[in-house]
Amino acid sequence: MSLAPVVTSDFLSETPAGEVWNDANSAALITEIEALSAHGLEPAHYHLVSLKAGDLTQAERDRVATDAWMSAAAHMLSGKLDPVSLKPDWTADTRDADFATVLAYALATGTISGSLEQFAPIQSDYALLKAELARLRQHSALPIARVSEGAPLKPGMETVRARQVQVRLIEMGLLEADTLSGQMDDATVSAVKALQAQEGLEEDGIIGAATLRALNRDAQARIDQIRATMERWRWLPADLGMRHVRANIAGFDVTTYEDGVPQAIRAIIVGNPKRKTPIFSDEIEYIVFNPWWETPSSIARADKLPLFQKDPGAVKRQGFEIRDSAGRVVPPSSVDWKSYTASNFPYRIRQAPGPQNALGQVKIMFPNAHNVYLHDTPNRDLFSQKQRALSSGCVRTKDPIGLAEWLLSDTEGWDRAAINQAVATGKETRADLAEPVPVHIVYFTAVPNGCGGVRYLDDIYERDSAVLTGLDTDPVALKSE
Repeated sequence: MSLAPVVTSDFLSETPAGEVWNDANSAALITEIEALSAHGLEPAHYHLVSLKAGDLTQAERDRVATDAWMSAAAHMLSGKLDPVSLKPDWTADTRDADFATVLAYALATGTISGSLEQFAPIQSDYALLKAELARLRQHSALPIARVSEGAPLKPGMETVRARQVQVRLIEMGLLEADTLSGQMDDATVSAVKALQAQEGLEEDGIIGAATLRALNRDAQARIDQIRATMERWRWLPADLGMRHVRANIAGFDVTTYEDGVPQAIRAIIVGNPKRKTPIFSDEIEYIVFNPWWETPSSIARADKLPLFQKDPGAVKRQGFEIRDSAGRVVPPSSVDWKSYTASNFPYRIRQAPGPQNALGQVKIMFPNAHNVYLHDTPNRDLFSQKQRALSSGCVRTKDPIGLAEWLLSDTEGWDRAAINQAVATGKETRADLAEPVPVHIVYFTAVPNGCGGVRYLDDIYERDSAVLTGLDTDPVALKSE
């Protein structure tokens, strides 16, 4: 069964009749396909068995080999999975290439070796993941001491599971080998906190669900995270932008980049599991200081209507303005809140700039179909939490004024003093960037740890499994169903 029947047929129809794939190029292709494993792809999904069998006619070999190369090249360039099939609201520019021209040249010059590798993402983070994948596979068969499921283990508890925790912590090099008391004692709790710090979890010394997953994450689980993240890298544009912003939902952070080098990392708050932050790429165009909050209809109906029904005074107290369908301001006292439901609520709700404004003092805009943007928050104490999936979908950002200063650094008239002055007025003020800055909202559960290694993050939205299922499914089998 052909994986890429149209491009394969087109290529062969435009190639002079005769031997398209000679023995040397065919042997090189087999090596190239086997090397796909280093990128988290399954070589068997690219006709490897047929190509290695050596019993194909010349015409069959030409078709199978061309189909295998075209399919592998497409998957290396822009991913095996169509991200839209996983997330219908995906929006990002995919990478593109003239596969026919590249393959024709490689066949003519005998340079099939390396011809697939050239389509892989060029970013250093991807190269790091590839190296980590190779390292992990050397240890993937080694078993680990697992901790059984159960209620949270808290300091001072003495159970069989506490001893399992100690055995695993010793195995991880976080606890002295002679610490097997079976009690969540001070040494054990300190070791648990060290693990939590490594994993970006709350450092409370309690073995909850997320910490248990971290303890039981063996080499194969880490391999899975690497493969899922490498696939997501292949979905991104080839050029992320010399100056760009990258927000990682799973890492609860946003990083600014100059010439591909990270400049500053800021904490973020992302959507809760019921209102997940979408994954997409766009361009930051302008910044609003002291913004009005145009409350999304979904939030107005699900959150604000119940609040105002319970406490009508909250409308004025929290600085909200009510407008009808014609855009006219409606006095809150004239609205019979209890007469409405989420299905028939007719009003538009806006919140004026001020200390209670949901967007805080800064809104960083990249107009998009998801109505998602970066913004400040009046609830800045939430940044002290390690797990910050707490918003309604937008991305709340720590130090948004510092981020705004970086974004406006090439925009005349908008230095830090001008920014501070605009904020101090308390009035809504817009600043247009001299040049748009690319922004990428990503979901990576395996990221650089800053010390040449990889840090593994909790899969807060449980998105990795769908990616792995796609990577492990033979596309030939799918086409045969």
